[in-house]
Amino acid sequence: MEFFDSHAHYDDEKFNEDRENLLNSIYEYGITKFVSAGYDVESSKKGLRLSREKEYIYTISGISPNDVKITIEETFKDIDVIEGLVKSEIELSKNENRKSKILAIGEIGLDYHWNTENKKIQQEAFIKQIQLANKFNLPIVVHTREAVMDTLNILKNMCSSSKGGVFHCCPLNRELVKEGLKLGFYISFAGPITFKNSKNAEEIVTMVPDDRMLIETDSPYLAPEPKRGTRNDSRNVKYVAAKIAEFKKITIEEVAEKTYENALKIFNI
Repeated sequence: MEFFDSHAHYDDEKFNEDRENLLNSIYEYGITKFVSAGYDVESSKKGLRLSREKEYIYTISGISPNDVKITIEETFKDIDVIEGLVKSEIELSKNENRKSKILAIGEIGLDYHWNTENKKIQQEAFIKQIQLANKFNLPIVVHTREAVMDTLNILKNMCSSSKGGVFHCCPLNRELVKEGLKLGFYISFAGPITFKNSKNAEEIVTMVPDDRMLIETDSPYLAPEPKRGTRNDSRNVKYVAAKIAEFKKITIEEVAEKTYENALKIFNI
């Protein structure tokens, strides 16, 4: 049984002491593909370096809503760096006759939980990065928190993604999932669906067709039960898969196989 962890952060300093050994053990454990996700310029560069070191690691590049700068001009400069990073990797991959290791533009989106004073900058950065994804014919990976209506408004009315995308660590919000599926997006579930206080997790998970779901850890954050409160890593994706299997009344093997196939499809691997 093999798993695809569609979103983790192995550039994080929490992995500094044992990153190499951990990445090797994750693969041996059966997580044979995973995405080390960028969220700002530096993490995007680190994610790309990691992905080039090991065949089974991929990455995404972007500026998250929690990492936009104080001004839109500074933020757009960072997005320009991301564009250069993506362009150079695509060119290098063509020269080396391989698949680009940058699978999508992300994580991008809106977050009004931590930041409410810079909504306009977040929105403009989100739109510009959707346009960047469209330019390179890539999907997007969306982070949204307490910003469902604005997120959907941008995607439906202001700037649509031509290659679709993923709602990463998708909030358990009925409207977001319903409209996201209509837009052709994939819904990625993480540790929170295993939490005892996730009141509507089963309802939301069962809303998502088997061919549109992904699994992730968002490591080192959001460790699932029974590992909650510890440093998360990709080996714990099995607990997310097990919870989905429980909700959908299918086997964990079926969840692993289907989410693996779905990740290959949306990321065009």
